[in-house]
Amino acid sequence: METSSENGWLIVFAVCATLLARTSLKNILEIITDTAIWLHVCEIQPILTGRGTFGKGKLIMKQTIYYGGDILTMEEPITVEAILVKDGIIAQAGSLRDILAQKEEETVLEHLHGKTLLPAFLDPHSHITALASTMGLAPLDGADSFDDIVSRLEDFRKKQTISSGQWLTGFGYDHNFLKEKAHPTKEVLDRAFPDTPVLITHASGHMGVVNSAALAALGVTSRTPDPEGGKIGRMDGTMEPNGYLEETAFTALSSKLPQPTMEQLLDQLDAAQKVYLQNGITTVQDGFTRPGEWTMLKAMAKAKRFLVDVVGYVALTDHRSLRTENTAYCKEYQNRLRIGGYKMFLDGSPQGKTAWLSEPYASSSDGYRGYPIYTDEQVYTLICQALQDGVQLLTHCNGDAAAQQLIDGFERALSSFPNAPSTRPVMIHAQTVRPDQLQRMAPLSMIASFFVAHTHYWGDVHLKNLGLKRANRISPARTAGKLGVTYTFHQDTPVLPPNMIDTVWCAVNRVTKSGVTLGECERVTPLAALKAVTINAAYQYFEEGRKGSIHEGKLADLVILDRNPLTVDPMDIRKIRVIKTIKEGETVYSAEEGACPWP
Repeated sequence: METSSENGWLIVFAVCATLLARTSLKNILEIITDTAIWLHVCEIQPILTGRGTFGKGKLIMKQTIYYGGDILTMEEPITVEAILVKDGIIAQAGSLRDILAQKEEETVLEHLHGKTLLPAFLDPHSHITALASTMGLAPLDGADSFDDIVSRLEDFRKKQTISSGQWLTGFGYDHNFLKEKAHPTKEVLDRAFPDTPVLITHASGHMGVVNSAALAALGVTSRTPDPEGGKIGRMDGTMEPNGYLEETAFTALSSKLPQPTMEQLLDQLDAAQKVYLQNGITTVQDGFTRPGEWTMLKAMAKAKRFLVDVVGYVALTDHRSLRTENTAYCKEYQNRLRIGGYKMFLDGSPQGKTAWLSEPYASSSDGYRGYPIYTDEQVYTLICQALQDGVQLLTHCNGDAAAQQLIDGFERALSSFPNAPSTRPVMIHAQTVRPDQLQRMAPLSMIASFFVAHTHYWGDVHLKNLGLKRANRISPARTAGKLGVTYTFHQDTPVLPPNMIDTVWCAVNRVTKSGVTLGECERVTPLAALKAVTINAAYQYFEEGRKGSIHEGKLADLVILDRNPLTVDPMDIRKIRVIKTIKEGETVYSAEEGACPWP
């Protein structure tokens, strides 16, 4: 529709006069701006918002122009006025005038109304299948005593109508925050559930507790030996199991529990991916994929139910064959699922005191330092296998002794394979990695993926377990950056919800729950923290050419926030909310449709 400039401005004044009494000055200015743009292109253009729940009400659009807010690119220049999206790809980023010149008849104009647009977040390490499994478990996060745990389990059993012979499972308790400052035992659970097999998982995922009925169902007796890399808790002075299971003792036995049907699993996986989308994440990891997890992921992909990209890392020690049997998934995404490489564990959890340290825990009276899972020779052999296969290896290392074992192993293996292409190995968690170790990581192109939220959620525990000096340097992101080590941030979901904004807040402020500043010298800027969960995370996945920044030719994976993390008070960053998540140009989550079920 053609409109003269004169008539157009008459329309502007008429609109403003009509709305003057019923709207704010800010909104009037936005109306004027939008109308001026309309006049500039000499067309009437409907403003479409793409509202709707996950996968519903999505707009099939060829072009969208985003403007009218802060647009952060994560590269130079850091800010632009507008971006043009064509068929799910960022076609242009720059001045509003230049981008409006590319407008076509059916182009959608999306005004940000002062909100902030940036690349969607990429999850550098979590376990989407584990999160899916927790969807059907009794929630124990925040429990403050043994009685509280039992009460929550009883409530869950009643709501789910679980009979005495069925398994009752819960997730998320943390002994550090219980009144008793200890793990419960089978006796605690037996009193309420004498005939119902019960298993509860620690928030770290590295340990848990079962009752007597569960021990009997799993075949664990006084004659059952501790597995390699794990521990079965015993009654004082005896070999009788007390219900506590640690590391491989827990993971091996918990995997034997009855599983839901495939349809139930897929529904749970769908619910899990929506938690990520509600937090602005469009690329998600399954950080320890075994045959059961792979079957679920593959079924989800074949059903074309994924709204996010999922990258699985198969268990190197036992299930390497998953790669060779699924080669198509190793080359590229198949219905949003691919295999990224291998995963192995070298130690445990610092808050659970199973992380392997070079110096004893501060709270230890017997020189206890945690323990390794493998020998140095075993680690070397596994690294060589990953290099021979030419794939990325993600390695769980919380303690600095475990970090040393990984670095030593890689240096030795690379001397045996001097022509091996860079696979960008990743040290997962890297809680207590030292500056001298970071210096050795840089020449190996080894990435540090920090669980930096530990500074807040378990910072006070680390002060007790590690002492001030070591606690101050957990997740040393700033030092890593200075030494040339690429770093990313993660939540290890379901250990913590996949809340990237909260993680950015933790990295920028490093404040414990009690208000202690933990390692001020390791604070990073808001921009550096955002890069850790966007462009750096894309680099970790070898996807920096298509994700992680707003750049011509990259996927239009975007997130809209209600405020700008670069301009708000650093302590207010965690108050920022995700307004919209966009995957390849389509709105896949809108906050207008309701809040996240997991705070």
